[in-house]
Amino acid sequence: MTDDSRVQPFRVAISQAELDDLHDRLARTRWIDELPGTGWERGVPPGYLKELAGYWADRFDWAKQEAALNEIPQYTTEIDGQNVHFLHIRSPRDEAIPLLLIHGWPGSPADFLAMTGPLTTPAEPGTPAFHLVIPSLPGHAFSGPVTEPGWNDGRVAAALAELMARLGYDRYGVHGGDHGAFLAPRIAREHASHVIGVHVNALVTFPTGDPADMAALSDADRQRLAAMKQFQDGGSAYMQLAGTRPATIAQLLADSPAGQLAWIAEKYQEWTGGAHELPDEAIGRDAMLTTASIYWLTDTARSVANYYYERFHDPAMFAPAPKGTVPTGVAVFPTADYAIRAFAQKTHNITRWTEFESGGHFPALETPGLLTGDIRAFFGSLTPLS
Repeated sequence: MTDDSRVQPFRVAISQAELDDLHDRLARTRWIDELPGTGWERGVPPGYLKELAGYWADRFDWAKQEAALNEIPQYTTEIDGQNVHFLHIRSPRDEAIPLLLIHGWPGSPADFLAMTGPLTTPAEPGTPAFHLVIPSLPGHAFSGPVTEPGWNDGRVAAALAELMARLGYDRYGVHGGDHGAFLAPRIAREHASHVIGVHVNALVTFPTGDPADMAALSDADRQRLAAMKQFQDGGSAYMQLAGTRPATIAQLLADSPAGQLAWIAEKYQEWTGGAHELPDEAIGRDAMLTTASIYWLTDTARSVANYYYERFHDPAMFAPAPKGTVPTGVAVFPTADYAIRAFAQKTHNITRWTEFESGGHFPALETPGLLTGDIRAFFGSLTPLS
């Protein structure tokens, strides 16, 4: 890392008073009653949520999660007036590729912990290695709340590109899922001379309007398109609320850890692989509660909701853009992944497209080995850094 005085070391240090407040609030939750004959189709079942919150209060070990994060070098820096937190892990291999890993929501840098060792220090000879930069998105997790409006995708992408430059990385790769699947290609389009390749999962694709493209869709593509429409018609309600009334939903989430947990657990249930009945079977309770704890303890509910508002009200968000020129690899997982190649290749320079048979929207947590392998294969296929 460059010797930049603007970059300061950071450690996660949650006080006992903050944890006591969390446990007290959980203990005083006013639970709703269970409506007979209903399940996840109406949101998180109260019985499941109450049991999960009980685990959070009595058995979840935050100190263990905090220690795991603090084993990794972490830093903060101010970019465009906003605090930005990031993990920075250098590979011992000199030829390692700098790689920016971008989380989404719900998510944080903790999502990638299982992948850091295999990416920085692969055991297999000849396998690409990476220097990893894993930021908390501005307004999310340990970057803390944003301090002013205007933090839309363009501004976030510019901040992350500045972060890589500040760390001395002139040429680098980018991976992202969820929010990161929007941000990674945008960084590549706007900083093409610095980005060697983009790898994404959960890439959102939209019909091109070309009848030939629609006619060429496979049965699987049509099923994926129908699933995306179903999401837009009902599953995107959380996004519509945050994108139109962020302060209203943020007040509820900022005042109730049980509410914050329900808000997050619902997404884990809906978007994890279909082989599991409950979200904690897909990614583990501790992973779910690490995310919920991070967002509760950093008091970022308002900023997270605000990010959707900024995106909804940004004319450039879904405006036509020139086709990207940077090589792009797409990993497609079966659940909550609506990527369709015929549409994607109209706006991205697709050089690798991988369809997996298991996993969902959170592969860094659900199937980290598959995601790690695809990232390695994609960047291994590119021309080495010059």
